[in-house]
Formats: sequence, C-alpha cells, structure tokens
Amino acid sequence: MPRFSAHLGYLFKDRPLLERIDAAAAAGFTAIEGRFPDGVSADEFKRAVERNRLKVLGINTPSGGEGEFGFGAMPGRVSEWQASFAQALDYVSAVGGLAIHCLTGKVAPDDLAKAEKVFVENLKRAADQAAAKNIKLYIEPINPRDMPNYFLSRVEHAAAILNRVGSDNVFIQYDFYHVQIVGGDIIERFKKYQPLIAHLQCSQVPVRHEPDADGEINYPFVFSEIDRLGYKGWIGAEYQPRGRTEDGL
Repeated sequence: MPRFSAHLGYLFKDRPLLERIDAAAAAGFTAIEGRFPDGVSADEFKRAVERNRLKVLGINTPSGGEGEFGFGAMPGRVSEWQASFAQALDYVSAVGGLAIHCLTGKVAPDDLAKAEKVFVENLKRAADQAAAKNIKLYIEPINPRDMPNYFLSRVEHAAAILNRVGSDNVFIQYDFYHVQIVGGDIIERFKKYQPLIAHLQCSQVPVRHEPDADGEINYPFVFSEIDRLGYKGWIGAEYQPRGRTEDGL
C-alpha cells in the first residue's frame, strides 16, 4: 500500500496552518506537503513539525499576487522568480523539507515559445542551487480547466522540459487528477514516465473530492498498479474534502 502525505493546502482547512500540522499527525499522517506557508515563520513551522515527528516532503514556490500562480516560466519576470525561489529554498531548508514544487505561472498563448526558454533557463540555475542543499525540484502539469493559461498542462511537455534542462535534480510531480483530465490513460503514462516521476498526488475526478469510488478514477486499481510497478515514493492527498477532513479519511 502506498504511503500518503497530507496536503495542508486542502486538508484540515477549518483551522489555521499550524493547527493543520497537529491535525494531520493526529489523523495518522506521518508526512505533510503544501503551498508556500505565507504568514508562518520557518521556526514556527519547524517546531510544529518536530513536535509531531512529521516529514516535510515539499512546498510550492510562492504564488505571487492576486490571480497569479508563480513566475517560473513568465517572460519579463525572471527577477521575481529568482526572489521567490530563493525564499522557498531558504524556507524548505530551514524546516528540513525535501523538495520544492516550482510554479510556472500563467502565460499568454502568444508567449509560449519564449516562456519555455525562460522556464528551462530558470530551472537550470535553480536545480544547481537546490542540489547544493540536497533539495529536489518538481514541476507539475496542471489542467487548464482549473488553471487557465498555466504554462504546463501535459506530462509529455513536462518530460520534454526535463530533457532540455538536463539535470538529475528536477523531476515530475504527477497528479492523477490533472493527468486524467488532460489525456487520461494515467497508468500507461505513469509507466512511460516513471523514471522522471518523484512524487504522486491524488483526488477524484471530476470534482476533486476524496479518492474513493464516487468518481471516474478506480483508485484501488491505481494504487495496486503503482505498488506492482515498484513506486517507492509518497502520494500526496491533495483533494477537497466533502465535509470534515477526518470524516472523509
């Protein structure tokens, strides 16, 4: 059976972030992940993690302003990307985390070619900086229904980006929810790109609720298949609970 991590951007949202850490441990999770912890110092976050004996698998780079979702592939905003990445790297290092999910940002269709070049160059520099602190980098395809104009939406594109970056410190974060919406065939695509995948996430399609029987993904089959295929990493529980998180668990 896979190991599951609590995504604190989605679970236990009826309480403040530090209390979500306590709640995740109380519910039986041994690892957490999430968005950039705005408003919570690294010292506070680390104390909450340590008292609950949790692993911090990773955090996102900061999203930016209202309506934004990162800067990694945005032409003309390289300085903002560099500052946000440095902020994330300092934070995840301070709390003993393992990885950073590099948000690409939203890009107009006419700027896609330029954005790809920007993203590749940004990742090349960031990969070396992160490797020096034993931190991995993730990139994640996100479906355009939920996030219009997000630069990266297909697993195939993510794999091509990694090929251009040419680093052994950048990986795909493979979310079954997004992959199912953008192309489906989630097991065959997982098998094809498994060497590039370092982390998985799950929620049900189409409504992003608990990964149970009420949706189009057969998660018992999916979880048994990734076990059979030798996946040894974690799966982030990144879903929107129908009610109280504890009830859904």
